[in-house]
Amino acid sequence: MPDIFPPALIFIAAAIVLPFLPKGNLRALFLLAVPLVAAHEIWQLSEGVTHTYDLLGYSLTLMRVDQLSIVFGLIFSFAAFLALLYAWHVKDTVQQVTTLLYAGSAIGAVFAGDFVTLFIFWEGTAVASVFLIWARGTEGAYYTGMRYLIIQIASGVILVAGMALYYYETGSLAFEALTLGSLGTWAILIAFGIKAAFPLLHTWLPDAYPAATPTGTVVLSIFTTKLAIYSLARSFAGTEILIYIGVVMVFWPLIYAAAENDLRRVLAYALNNQLGFMVIAVGIGTPLALNGVAAHAVAHILYKSLLFMAMGAVLYRTGTAKASGLGGLYRSMPLTALLCILGGLAMSTPLFAGFVSKSLILSSVAKAYEPLIWTALLFGSAGIFYVAGVRLPYLAFFGEDKFAGAPERPKEAPWNMLLAMGLTAACCLALGLMPGAFISFLPYDVAYNAYTPDHILTQLQVLSFTAIAFFALWRFGLIKRPAPGILVDTDWLNRRLALAIVKLGAYISRNTWGLMSRTATRRLDAFLASIYRAHGPQGPLARSWPAGSMVLWIAVLLGFTLILSFSQSL
Repeated sequence: MPDIFPPALIFIAAAIVLPFLPKGNLRALFLLAVPLVAAHEIWQLSEGVTHTYDLLGYSLTLMRVDQLSIVFGLIFSFAAFLALLYAWHVKDTVQQVTTLLYAGSAIGAVFAGDFVTLFIFWEGTAVASVFLIWARGTEGAYYTGMRYLIIQIASGVILVAGMALYYYETGSLAFEALTLGSLGTWAILIAFGIKAAFPLLHTWLPDAYPAATPTGTVVLSIFTTKLAIYSLARSFAGTEILIYIGVVMVFWPLIYAAAENDLRRVLAYALNNQLGFMVIAVGIGTPLALNGVAAHAVAHILYKSLLFMAMGAVLYRTGTAKASGLGGLYRSMPLTALLCILGGLAMSTPLFAGFVSKSLILSSVAKAYEPLIWTALLFGSAGIFYVAGVRLPYLAFFGEDKFAGAPERPKEAPWNMLLAMGLTAACCLALGLMPGAFISFLPYDVAYNAYTPDHILTQLQVLSFTAIAFFALWRFGLIKRPAPGILVDTDWLNRRLALAIVKLGAYISRNTWGLMSRTATRRLDAFLASIYRAHGPQGPLARSWPAGSMVLWIAVLLGFTLILSFSQSL
């Protein structure tokens, strides 16, 4: 394999150079060129190991290349290009630099051959991505970013502990297939699970993504969770417990997505649902299933980015992404509405990328003789299509026109947003129309045909039933806009319970300290008063003593001293 410049370092070097470029079209073109150059480098890679260094007796591998890492490296680079095109109008240097660092860290982690290198880039994604939340500039974004950063750094700390224990157990730091069973491997799985938004570890995702800037949310949706899926596929393929974790991930977010008012938060829950499909496939662990993981990661990055782009455009033009404040936008934002609908269709409809990738996963589950899991995935697919593919476009673009009486209707999205969304939709369609080329690029050489009558009929039945159910509910006026407000998930534990515990602790500490302070003050006052009584102007020690009394006391002290000296000499 040629010893080329590592793609991750292309992004990092560009981030260093970027602040010195003048703001404007030149800088925007430079930003677009960076991921294209990196993608070209990744495309030229051949399988093997390079850029290996010795550090303090440890062998670190910066570039471990196989087809799995190439697939993720390419989609990360191309998605970064689409996100930067979408953000062409953004002049904020901080967002631009952190986007490059974030993408570079994710790609660096994908090609890491050891846990030390993985950890460095793992933490790089955490530190860089938080600035996309803080760039929103609101007080809420600041506190959300702090919560996000604490959780992401905690994932890194647990990863360090896990890899240290694993090294102690095995003497190896290689980032490779692991067998779950030791304390070290469990810690590594938990670290990956935090970023993959496992149940009860997922609340950072719907909390953080809607708090970022319109363009920042698109970038956030690309890297962190899919890096975690890659890491699981690399290390824990075939680990059975992941199947059951994935099933919970498929259904749990649907409950909240169906009631959520913030449409970007709906998409965050929908993202969590789709991660469940990938986690189940990792748990199956067969070559067909792992091809499904890689394919669905690619498809999911594209169609979920498209949906986040559409909601970002709505937020950019209207100032809100809340369903309670939207409706009727198809009149003034028809192209954005159309592209949003295409993003929903791309999740699982035939002719789109999501149909191919989900077919791979469903087939792998069926071949593993997991009929209950297969049925659960069908229901999960129907549920997420209802929430994000049908209901979300309806709430945002149709229904009651909330802008009918406004002095000026919201404008269509800027050209760069439309172009980015159009290219993303075209990619979703191209991968669905050319499944052979798509499947041939996946990590394992497994013959597969997504467009069998069974696959098409099954999926069309599920989607048709979902669409009919929605329109029936709409016809009878049962589709209601969610109520304004924050829907609290299991983050109730930190938003409510932990806060109440902190407040109680503060109250107890404050009152205990006050009691101790008052008691100490009283005792100090009493001590000073006693000294004053003895030494004050009227105290006995302040009086004039006769000379005879002084001589008597001196004689007593001298006698006491002589007695002590005599006793010591004996």
